[in-house]
Amino acid sequence: MTTAVQPGFDPFDPDHRADPFPAYRELLERAPVWWNDKFGEWVLSRYADCEAVLRDPRWSSNPEHLTSRVELGAMDLRSTMRDLDTGILLFLDPPDHTRLRRLVSQAFTPRSIERLRPRIQELVDGILDELAGEREVDLMPTLAYPLPVIVICQLLGVPAEDRALFGPWSSDASRLLDGEVDLETANRGVVAVMQLINYLNGLIEERRRRPRDDLLSALITAEEEGDKLTESDLRAVVVLLFIAGHETTMNLIGNGILALLRHPDQLARLRDDPGLDASAVEELLRYDGPVHFTARIATEDLEVGGHHVPKGHQVVALLAAANRDPARFEDPDGLDLARADNRHLTFSGGMHYCLGAALARVEGQVVLGSLVRRFPGLALADPHPPYRDHVVLRGLQELRLSLA
Repeated sequence: MTTAVQPGFDPFDPDHRADPFPAYRELLERAPVWWNDKFGEWVLSRYADCEAVLRDPRWSSNPEHLTSRVELGAMDLRSTMRDLDTGILLFLDPPDHTRLRRLVSQAFTPRSIERLRPRIQELVDGILDELAGEREVDLMPTLAYPLPVIVICQLLGVPAEDRALFGPWSSDASRLLDGEVDLETANRGVVAVMQLINYLNGLIEERRRRPRDDLLSALITAEEEGDKLTESDLRAVVVLLFIAGHETTMNLIGNGILALLRHPDQLARLRDDPGLDASAVEELLRYDGPVHFTARIATEDLEVGGHHVPKGHQVVALLAAANRDPARFEDPDGLDLARADNRHLTFSGGMHYCLGAALARVEGQVVLGSLVRRFPGLALADPHPPYRDHVVLRGLQELRLSLA
């Protein structure tokens, strides 16, 4: 058991929220496999260790395997979904995970998502047109927040007049992913999940009666080798799209723009070279991604980084720390939009590689490239924007920008 880090050291402390990377670097250097007494779990910060765990099916994401004394927020979300007869891909193992993933993945291939690019560009251009007359804006509620909601709602066929409901629901529900939340926050999250599922039940019933040319109708009719999605399966997939898809894309946009504005040389490179859009998004995902850690549980006695992890114990893979591991990335704390070797772990790995990664990438490329070229004088109006209270997901509460 590693003891190199002083007792009470906590990389998830709110004091680290504005800049958690010094704490991550300390873990990398002093205790890359660290036993966190507070939560009763192992914390991994090296790229090699995190990648190995994510790719090894003996490490489960299903909290039912957990035998240690500490219950985490992920269990709160899972138990809430279970009580509502709704699973969630994040917490499923094969064969259930394999079956669900196979049935829905065809809708999220890079090729199928690429066909959405013109529509996403149209949406972004429309939002930027509305902002053009403003001298100062908060990017989060004007662009980063609404865009992914609109895209997902249009994909699923949610009526335009109902879209405003989904942002608050996904924001509150996503807090259930965090390791520690107060009772009020937990209750809001549970209520949000219930409201989201209640709405989806009605929409699914409507699409069964009258199918349309949308993703929900396609999921209802999806079939492979005689296998179809159940009602519970449908809810699981759609809830994941909103909770994970909306929150992560919103944070990618906010974190990405902030990083660019703090690196004027890289901002200028992107503004002058549209050919950098794709690699820029990959680098920004690595540099300060929207998801900072994920957890796995040993289904048998295992070893990671030279340490024995008993069956039923949990490890936390610090994705954001691994993405700045100097053993894997040259100049890991530097921002290089043209970085060639950039196989980051922001979208996880193995069987749980993010289903919506292609969609997040396209949205990020369109938004970041369009924004910096539409407003060449873009600047921070507040150099120290506040962060949201989320722990697993890292993103800004607001990002005030000068457009002049």
